[in-house]
Amino acid sequence: MEIATVCGRCGAARTKGELASVIADAAARYAAFDLQVIGGRLKNEVDRLPSPYREAIRPYFAEQIFGAHHELLLMRRKGALTKMTAPIADLDRCREYWEMVPRGCSEWDERPERHAHFYTPRHRFFYYLVAGFSMFVLGRPGHPVGTPFPGGFRVEERRGRFLCPIREKEGDLWYSICNFCPADQAETG
Repeated sequence: MEIATVCGRCGAARTKGELASVIADAAARYAAFDLQVIGGRLKNEVDRLPSPYREAIRPYFAEQIFGAHHELLLMRRKGALTKMTAPIADLDRCREYWEMVPRGCSEWDERPERHAHFYTPRHRFFYYLVAGFSMFVLGRPGHPVGTPFPGGFRVEERRGRFLCPIREKEGDLWYSICNFCPADQAETG
């Protein structure tokens, strides 16, 4: 799977169903071993966090990655993607996201890691695929509702509007999904 090719197809999609179908085709190419590598990386990243935050965030990160993946493949299996004819809500932001992704897949954290040689740009691409599905197909935040952040703040949904305490705080990380998220910045003051 060529990351740039898939991103080009995602960026050319006009409806939620077209985009979801491209994402689902790409996500279905990940073998069980790839998902284990991604899960291992996620576990290692969460294990580095201080307790009790580590325990609070773990299920939300798992939901963000594997819950969205499961939902995508289930919708595909049921034929729901072909029925999604609504246009992508923010087509420009969606295209910008898919233009960013190939470079974002090669951006690495400088911290030493166990088993870093297993984790490749293709594995990082999985993260971007499921985030793109959540944000541009489902219209949800990149981080699931309820995701806790330091300081006692959480991603919330109020009257159909998503609020995130870090939505506008990740701008210095050009490859962050937060820069493309449909959530609004929550008041944290």
